[in-house]
Amino acid sequence: METFFASCPRGLEHLLAEDLRLAGAGELTQIFGGVHFRADWSACYRANLQSRIATRILWRVAQGSYVKEDDIYRLALDTPWPQWFLPQQTIRVDVTAVKSPLKSVDFVTLRIKDAVCDRFRRELGSRPSVDTRQPEVRIQGFIGRDECTLYLDTSGAPLYQRGFRQKTVDAPLKENLAAGILRLSGWQPGVVLLDPMCGSGTFLLEAAQIALGRAPGTGRDFAFQRLRHFDADLWQGLLAGARAGEHSAADGGIFGGDISPAAVRAALANLDRAGLLPVVRLSTGDLLDIEAPAGHGVMVSNLPYGERVSDHEQLARFYPLLGSALKRRFAGWNCYLISADTRLPKLVRLTPSKKTPLFNGALECRLYEFRMVAGSNRTLG
Repeated sequence: METFFASCPRGLEHLLAEDLRLAGAGELTQIFGGVHFRADWSACYRANLQSRIATRILWRVAQGSYVKEDDIYRLALDTPWPQWFLPQQTIRVDVTAVKSPLKSVDFVTLRIKDAVCDRFRRELGSRPSVDTRQPEVRIQGFIGRDECTLYLDTSGAPLYQRGFRQKTVDAPLKENLAAGILRLSGWQPGVVLLDPMCGSGTFLLEAAQIALGRAPGTGRDFAFQRLRHFDADLWQGLLAGARAGEHSAADGGIFGGDISPAAVRAALANLDRAGLLPVVRLSTGDLLDIEAPAGHGVMVSNLPYGERVSDHEQLARFYPLLGSALKRRFAGWNCYLISADTRLPKLVRLTPSKKTPLFNGALECRLYEFRMVAGSNRTLG
């Protein structure tokens, strides 16, 4: 059994823990922004392949106390890196510091890189090169107040990169945050889903994959495949099992739209590239004018929000119209709107039944739940 840490968007840690348990992990400890756990390599591979919530899965390879930078150098020098990858492979080192007394994270990063290269030179006479853009091996350091932990990244590109989205529009959601919001909404395949402000289609892409039973990692590769102890037979078995669990769905009851024709074209292109276009119905239209596609269902949307004064003024005019449209046309629907604008509930004149703090990257947001029962939504003065 090995020790790992999986990161995720803040606010989704409990959902990540559910994913990890399903993958076969144990001894889970949730912290802000992720989950520590113990697992064998089969569970690590499976978590990378199947978790819709994880951002990265890191394998802990060393841990020790420190007082100064040289202590971290010695910890990294004593770590047997040549057991796990080759000097011909490229590396990147990243360091995160929380409450560390050391003055320069960049200097600590350099010392860890030097130690890795020195260990290779000592054992093999050659050292890996650094590639900050597309490294084959990523080394992650975490330094706290008096302890340093070193990890090898088993994921590579962030896990929210499913391998097919090319076209984006302004302020896209990360795929794992979108998947988390779908989970928080309680949506299940067979229930009508609508994203009326779909942008490049992130919610639609995630929902369509769920409707087809497609594991999110089947279209990409992972950093663990480049480690020396990679078990190709085990991986191929897990991948074949995941693909065997997929099924077809001619019409998933998933609807998307946007007032911007360019956004709809981007969503169409992304869905088509992913082979998911048959599952989703897309149209161009204004949320304030469209009719609900069914008598009841789940609406999810990443609402626009801005930092300029004009944006705030425009949104202050838009929100009351949005509230009216939801009351008039979406009675019987559960609506989940994510926004960083804390004025939203008051301005839409609806009382949210739930407010869930979430982070879209570094931006603190709220997921507002509005249960649109005809005639029962109390307006706010």
